[in-house]
Amino acid sequence: MTIRLYDTSARQIRDFTPLVPGCVSIYLCGATVQAAPHIGHIRSGLNFDIMRRWFAHRGYDVTFVRNVTDIDDKIIKKADEQGRPWWSIGYENEVAFNAAYDALGCLRPTYEPRATGHIPEMIEMMRGLIERGHAYAADGNVYFDVRSFPEYLQLSNQELDHLRQPSGEGETGKRDQRDFAMWKAAREGEPSWETPWGRGRPGWHLECSAMAHKYLGTAFDIHGGGVDLVFPHHENEIAQAQAYGDDFARYWSHNAWVTMSGEKMSKSLGNSVLVSEMVKRWRPIVLRYYLGTPHYRSMIEYSEEALREAESAFARIEGFVQRVVEKAGIVEPADEVPLAFAEAMDDDLGVPQALAIVHTTVRQGNSALTADDKEAAVARLAEVRAMLGVLGLDPLDERWSGGGTDRGEDLHGVVDSLVRLVLEQRQAARTRKDYATADAIRDQLQQSGLAIEDTPSGPRWSLS
Repeated sequence: MTIRLYDTSARQIRDFTPLVPGCVSIYLCGATVQAAPHIGHIRSGLNFDIMRRWFAHRGYDVTFVRNVTDIDDKIIKKADEQGRPWWSIGYENEVAFNAAYDALGCLRPTYEPRATGHIPEMIEMMRGLIERGHAYAADGNVYFDVRSFPEYLQLSNQELDHLRQPSGEGETGKRDQRDFAMWKAAREGEPSWETPWGRGRPGWHLECSAMAHKYLGTAFDIHGGGVDLVFPHHENEIAQAQAYGDDFARYWSHNAWVTMSGEKMSKSLGNSVLVSEMVKRWRPIVLRYYLGTPHYRSMIEYSEEALREAESAFARIEGFVQRVVEKAGIVEPADEVPLAFAEAMDDDLGVPQALAIVHTTVRQGNSALTADDKEAAVARLAEVRAMLGVLGLDPLDERWSGGGTDRGEDLHGVVDSLVRLVLEQRQAARTRKDYATADAIRDQLQQSGLAIEDTPSGPRWSLS
């Protein structure tokens, strides 16, 4: 079956046909590193990590570019507030973003370019646009002339006459207030670079057009980002790149927000939930399950209750995996995922439908265990591991199970030792037929949030 994706520019789901057979090129707008990431930021990285994994599973050679915006108004403002160099703010938060991506199991991008590392490419693009009559210099700024590009606003489906273009401080000399800044004239105390039009720094939109051109060429397959980037960022990227002569992206893919009380999660609203704090309270693999398993185009309303539900759902999967491993040893993932799972993923990355197949297979595997059908249980685990691998959620993958890199896994080991000590006391009570004490110990453990299951090989605990 052909992979099909919702294309924002077409406003419909389209069959995916790569520019180069067997290859997929993806550009994802990454972090603006003015502050540490909250879970809303990381959702985008997770969604496109799953897209990338699915293309790879389908046999494509994937080139994945995710940029870093390390210079903009917000970073400069934060540096002024804290009395620190702008690059110090940017680097500190870039490290925090990468730590968050790593904690939640995102694969590293093929390339991760920084905006400030590509000033020559931006100058070259501005020069070409000025020569073609699509841009002009004024007061040390360089602006894109939106009226020179008839296709402007087709992505966001707006009308030019009704456009209100966001503008920043110091953007003087515009011929039309709807024109947008590609380059901003230097102001005292701010970082700046030399150009033929004077010293200054990049506008937000120019960097992505220039970096996509450098790393993916004049045309590439998929451009991704959050739905809030459709306008002005992606609309302005298209104008710059296509007016320069690039075909640019053939498909546009946008993920929805994580919300709190119906509002987009953002630092400015004071409702963000930092990843660095969340991983202290929740196992990272559970956070990945929570953020990565809803459909990428649907909103996620954050709540502690929803996270607990995700934790319980994933615990059911882990419990099955653990029981089969105890009975049969490590089982390698199957070479192929079940057909229904593949069909769901091929249909615009239908992760919720695909996840339903995972849970159905887990139930079948548990039934096989109850019937003492070891061969069927092993076969189901092989399928489950193949599906979870695509989603980045395989608990037996070394990313989650080894190396001591996950504080959640460290804590699990400590809890396991303590619980086993209590279970030995319970077993001793049962041996001497003190069933009242044994039951009291079990009830106490259950009240602490642990479920105890007596098996032929001994008692087993899990989170209830």
